[in-house]
Amino acid sequence: MIIHVDTHIAYRFEEPTDFLLQMEAAAIPEQALSGPGLAISASEHEAHISGEDAIGTRVWLRCEGDFTADYRITADIDRHLVDLAALNQLPPHQLPGATVPYLFDSRYCPADRFQSFVEAEFGELSGGARINAMVQWVADNFSYVPGSSNATTTALDSFVERQGICRDYAHVVCTMARASAIPARFVSCYAPDVTPQDFHAVAEVFLADETGEPGSGAWHLVDATHMATAGEIVKIGVGRDAADVSFLTSYGLAQMQDKRISVTRG
Repeated sequence: MIIHVDTHIAYRFEEPTDFLLQMEAAAIPEQALSGPGLAISASEHEAHISGEDAIGTRVWLRCEGDFTADYRITADIDRHLVDLAALNQLPPHQLPGATVPYLFDSRYCPADRFQSFVEAEFGELSGGARINAMVQWVADNFSYVPGSSNATTTALDSFVERQGICRDYAHVVCTMARASAIPARFVSCYAPDVTPQDFHAVAEVFLADETGEPGSGAWHLVDATHMATAGEIVKIGVGRDAADVSFLTSYGLAQMQDKRISVTRG
C-alpha cells in the first residue's frame, strides 16, 4: 500500500527553548520511505537520536522565535497481516526481554487498576481473541470527542468518562492488554482515514507467532477508533504511552501557530 504524507507545523518560542521533535516516519523494513523528508527552519542546536526500541528518529532542537517543520514522504507499506483471533498469548516467562517493559504500568496506563475489569469482562478469552474483544469493547462504549481530554488524561480517566480522542483509545487498549499480561505499546503514526486529519495513535500488542514455537512472537497493530487499518498505518514511533512519542515535547513555553497534515493513498 502506497501512502503519501505531507505535514507542516509552526511554533513560536518567546525565549531560547529546548524541545524534542518526533514527526518523521520510522525507517523500518515494513515501510519503505522515499521523498524529500524533513525540512526544518534554522535552530541554535540540532541533534538526531533514535526513538524507543530503535524505531523512528527524534530530533533535539533549541530555538528562539519562529520555528517551522515540513515533512513530505511516500511510504510503501508491506506489513505481514494475520487474523489476531488465531494467535495465542505467550506466558510471561516466555516473553522476550524487550517486551517486558510493556507489561508494566506507565504514566497514562495504570494497568493494575484494570485487572478485575478485564477478568470479569473478557475472562473466557485469551490471546488475540481477547485483544479483538477489548478493541471492540472500546469502540462500542466510547465516543470520539475532540477536545474532551488533555495532557493529563489517563486511561482510567477515559474509562470513567467513556470518551476521548485517538490517544485515549490507544491508552485504554494498552492498559487492558497489560492487565491481561499481554505486552502492549503506544504507537504514533499517520493514517489516511483519520478525521479530521492529524497525527494518529494506535496500540500494538505482542502475541505468539503462527508457528507456536515457545518464546517466538510479533507485534500487531490495533486501532479502537476504527479510523486506521494495520495495512495502511505509517509508524512514527513507539513507547509506553503518549509521553514517549509526542510529536513535540517542549522544555519551555511553545505556542503553536499552525498545523496541517495530509495523508492520502497512492
